[in-house]
Amino acid sequence: MYEERVVLCVSNAYEQKYYLNEDFETLPQTIKDELKVMCVLYTEDVGGVLSMVYEEDGTLVFEVDAQEDDFLFDEIGSVLLIKRMQEEKKELLESLELYFKVFFLGEDAAKLLEAES
Repeated sequence: MYEERVVLCVSNAYEQKYYLNEDFETLPQTIKDELKVMCVLYTEDVGGVLSMVYEEDGTLVFEVDAQEDDFLFDEIGSVLLIKRMQEEKKELLESLELYFKVFFLGEDAAKLLEAES
């Protein structure tokens, strides 16, 4: 099991950059593209830095950071947009969690799928 959290991807409005952890290069291109669009649109809309990070147990979480002097950062819009993304992209996010748990944490896919049913 991983001892630390693992970054999946990051979008930074300040540097106008997107980063996908190279450990996830084996993801299908459509998934990588969807992650990029989702994250970049988020930072274009509300600003700041959005990170998608796996917790030690394989849970995928959204983390947001904004510079202290960034008065244009929309904190309320950030919370609402993340909730919307979690609802609209629920299947994608659950699939990414399953992928991480199986291929990175070595958990049994059949048992994980059975537990979800």
